[in-house]
Amino acid sequence: MADKQILHMVTPLKHMSPFDVNMALDAGYDAAITYTGVTLEEVPALVQDAMFSRPPKVGVRTGMFFGGKNAVLALDMLAAAKKAMLPPFGISLMADPAGSFTTAAAMVARVEHILKTKKNRTLEGLRVAIFGATGVVGFSAAVIAALSGAKVTLVGYDGIRRVGEAAREITARFAVDAQAADGSDAAKQTAILLGADAALCAGRAGVQILSKAQLAAAKDLLIVADVNAVPPHGVEGLEVSADGIEVTAHGTLGIGALAIGPLKSNTESGLLRQMIAATKPLSLDFRDAFGLARALHG
Repeated sequence: MADKQILHMVTPLKHMSPFDVNMALDAGYDAAITYTGVTLEEVPALVQDAMFSRPPKVGVRTGMFFGGKNAVLALDMLAAAKKAMLPPFGISLMADPAGSFTTAAAMVARVEHILKTKKNRTLEGLRVAIFGATGVVGFSAAVIAALSGAKVTLVGYDGIRRVGEAAREITARFAVDAQAADGSDAAKQTAILLGADAALCAGRAGVQILSKAQLAAAKDLLIVADVNAVPPHGVEGLEVSADGIEVTAHGTLGIGALAIGPLKSNTESGLLRQMIAATKPLSLDFRDAFGLARALHG
């Protein structure tokens, strides 16, 4: 009998995401076991329990997934897990807190693809304003875009303090430049849009962030994307199925949540399948997610 593919799914929250459990089983894992309320300090012991229970040659058929709703904590858990490895023993690892790494990767990859094919632009030097940047998807999108050469501004709906902290965290941790801006009212949001080439909306479900009037005023805005599929959507007038259609008279292109969602699901599923197919332990994070999302465009 073949050794089973087992995925241990870890979260600091009260519940593991049912979405991620479903994704793991549909990707081909035989079992997905959840661990909730896990602290960073508890990760090494869990990794070593999973690692030492199987001979080294079977270790690659064991995986550990890190969820939650905090990108930095998930990355710290991933790092702690890697440090706990004792070759020749090892297991595969993947971090995707709240699906944020794969969602952000899909959003940025879709924006990049549409810009390249319709505007002959790349992410390099692109002025990107990220709304909903204190959330885990917005934070992750900011990191991915900044690492790809974009000039990123994190926009705070409640002022500059929290997005300022997030921008400093990104700069310190990833050695890229990230700016912060106060987007606490419509006038400030509009001013930010006037200096942006792209706007990425990753706010809470059911909350409108940008209006038609704000988009109409931003005549240099090349593209706007929104991951919110729950009405009202993050961008007024942007249909969830929009995939590079013009949404303003001056040619701003729009990408809706349902144009991003399938790529997000295929990216998460693809990373999980990479772990299943691996012949040596893997460690996957947002960089791998973005690489796969880009590759899925061909």
